[in-house]
Amino acid sequence: MSINSTSAAKITHPWSKDALLAKAQRYAEDMLTYPRDDWHFGLLSTFVLEFLGRATLARVNPALLADLKDWNNLYFSLGFTPTATKFIPRSIDVSTVFARLRATLPVFTPELEGFSAQHINRRNEELHTGGTPFDGLSTTWLATYYQTCSVLLVSMDESLQLLFGSDEAMVAETLIEASQDESARVVMQSIAAHKIVWESKDSQDRIKLKNQASTWATRHAGHRVVCPACSNDALVTGAPISAPLRRLENDLIVETQEYLPAKFECVACQLKISGLSQLNACGLGGTFKATFRFDAADYYAPEDEHAGYEDDNNEY
Repeated sequence: MSINSTSAAKITHPWSKDALLAKAQRYAEDMLTYPRDDWHFGLLSTFVLEFLGRATLARVNPALLADLKDWNNLYFSLGFTPTATKFIPRSIDVSTVFARLRATLPVFTPELEGFSAQHINRRNEELHTGGTPFDGLSTTWLATYYQTCSVLLVSMDESLQLLFGSDEAMVAETLIEASQDESARVVMQSIAAHKIVWESKDSQDRIKLKNQASTWATRHAGHRVVCPACSNDALVTGAPISAPLRRLENDLIVETQEYLPAKFECVACQLKISGLSQLNACGLGGTFKATFRFDAADYYAPEDEHAGYEDDNNEY
């Protein structure tokens, strides 16, 4: 005798922690396919943040996500199926998510709530206006972003590695540690001192040094920035944090790679800064991208110790 039996697959509630965390993972995976200074990276990061926030509330109880203007939303959040005509479940908006997180999760500080709201506002501007807030946005926001994600993940007994993988999680931890190094703020005193010396120089000397700095920054490898002390061209150098990406452009191989800053130097006012924490304290801690161009024939030819081109100094 045979018995026919059917077993329904378990359906994950769309407001459950697991479903929302899986959605965050999906967007995080997509986000990491873009360079950190690409607008796609910034936009996708906002989706990750929202779903991560919702997952954190849902871990307490999915009912915290229900829009209470209609009791059927609460009923739905508890796992029931409302019988109301044309019912469409409605959850709270993301600003309310952050407000409830601040009230229920002490480590989600007002500072993290403020950052989260600001980051989501960038997304709203991107999606609902003609503005392009992620274009040209310095990656200095990443440290606070990863700190926010870490706080939410830890509250769910998870880590950054769950969303971003081991390599990016290591970069994230480095950025977070540097941003929290209060001792690094002494660099501002050094900047102020160099600024005073620079402003005391004769105008002709300043013009001469400015031209020298511009020429030096063009010829040397590194990421061109504006010196925080004298406002002249200067360079930041660092270590790569991603594999190089290559593309063919006419007869050239164009190779781009992302770097984490480590040192700053200005030959005009002689200001030098070492360490990510000090660079972060003065606004120079954002990741940067270096671009190299090679002749296709030379690129694939046997290696020659004298071959290659100089870094193009962030002329992407």
